[in-house]
Amino acid sequence: MTTVVPFQVQQASPGLGAEISGVDLTRPVDEATANALRQAFVDHKVLVFRGQQLTPDQQVEAVRIFEEPFDHPTAVHRHPDNPLVYVYELEKSGLAAHWHVGGLWRTPPFGIESLTYQVVPEVGGHTLWADLQAAYDDLSAPVQDLLENVSAVYDGNAVNYGGGDKEPLAATIEHPVVRAHRVTGRKGLFLSHSALRLTGLEPAESQALLPFLLAHASSPDYTINYGWRPGDFVLWDNLATWHYAVNDYDGPRAYRKVIAG
Repeated sequence: MTTVVPFQVQQASPGLGAEISGVDLTRPVDEATANALRQAFVDHKVLVFRGQQLTPDQQVEAVRIFEEPFDHPTAVHRHPDNPLVYVYELEKSGLAAHWHVGGLWRTPPFGIESLTYQVVPEVGGHTLWADLQAAYDDLSAPVQDLLENVSAVYDGNAVNYGGGDKEPLAATIEHPVVRAHRVTGRKGLFLSHSALRLTGLEPAESQALLPFLLAHASSPDYTINYGWRPGDFVLWDNLATWHYAVNDYDGPRAYRKVIAG
């Protein structure tokens, strides 16, 4: 029996990313469409919806198709129409110009991040995503076995991740370097540029292995490049990918974020 998918899917690469057309997220979607979108998200990990022009409430509902939105405990730049929407207006910022995963202060980190842009640079300002599951697959079996018992240490203060001004939640936090996906069970690396060190290894071993893993997982072999247009809506699997906001632009950017899980 053939299942008819009620929208079009254009892959960005063989294993990561897809542009979805034929879906209007400004209106409620039926359950068959919602189920097909959830499967596309599992399959492609990054979904792009061009020109949706979502309101804050519509962005929250669009994320809710996939998972319940999450209220960041220290975020202060909230949209007045919906407190689950975080607003950003920047002239130039390099804070996200490195490979990273969101929500590392939390166990587990939230599962989904989403952005919709209102103002984009005339040139530049692209976002890159890399497939951490494919990066894990390409490691040798002995290295995969080694990493099963290794964790990475990160700053545990949510203030430093959400731009808030509340008291720290924790000094540091650890996450396993290998994570089985909560839906598929597929294993992937789980790393961010902000990792302080690896545990389960001698210090010299950590100093040698961590730079290798960071470089390996950001290889162009696992990466897609996306250029924003006003009104675009993108969401991605924060537990199977990491991302990089290229800091090569001048002029304003304005966007809204909703996270989930």
